[in-house]
Amino acid sequence: MSQPITITAEDILQQVKLSCKIPDLVEQIVSQKMILAAAEEAGIKVDTEELQKAANLLRLTNKLTSAEDTWKWLEKHGLSIDEFEEIVYNNIIIGKLSQHFFADKIEPYFFENQLNYAGVVMYEVVLEDEDLALELFYAIQEGEMSFYDVAHQYIQDVELRRKGGYLGVLRRQDLKPEISAAVFAAKPPQLLKPIVTAKGISLIFVEEIIQSQLNDELKQEILMDLLLSWIKSKINQVEINLNLE
Repeated sequence: MSQPITITAEDILQQVKLSCKIPDLVEQIVSQKMILAAAEEAGIKVDTEELQKAANLLRLTNKLTSAEDTWKWLEKHGLSIDEFEEIVYNNIIIGKLSQHFFADKIEPYFFENQLNYAGVVMYEVVLEDEDLALELFYAIQEGEMSFYDVAHQYIQDVELRRKGGYLGVLRRQDLKPEISAAVFAAKPPQLLKPIVTAKGISLIFVEEIIQSQLNDELKQEILMDLLLSWIKSKINQVEINLNLE
């Protein structure tokens, strides 16, 4: 029977260092401290009912349907009940602070950046040879082959090949500039001429352009974008003293 292995807080900190994750964690810690300080300055409070609702939502999100499930989840993540409540509290504060600062800025920001929130339904085959890509492009144009045929013949990744090169719904920021410019100028359904990128020659079929709509989901996303932008600007203005002794 194998011997048990004991892992200490010191071991975890050392592994974090060796994984080169200290800068990311420091940024998260500084961000949280800034958010809590700004919320206190703004007089933002959290009541018991809000905590309970948010705790129930967090349990639902993590499929913690019983007390036993919750205890196992806490143990897995090394959390106490108080720390669980701290997570819930922090989530509420983030939501309230973003509303406090940016609720009236959502619509102006959306209309100014509307193109960035448009989506595209597209398929892609990446080739190594530009002449081959052009040959396949014209073959599809002339009806000699379908994009599906090309995808099944030239895509190496099994799952992507099964989907015929389907990449899902993507946004402008998900794509390289040279690709996004061509994709969002397309008139779907349209096969684009091969595009040369760092990863190869992209043969792309644009099925649909989805115009952005300012629904509740997008409003929340914009709030988070604005809050993250605010945090980054604040981080650049502070001096961070890191003490790991």
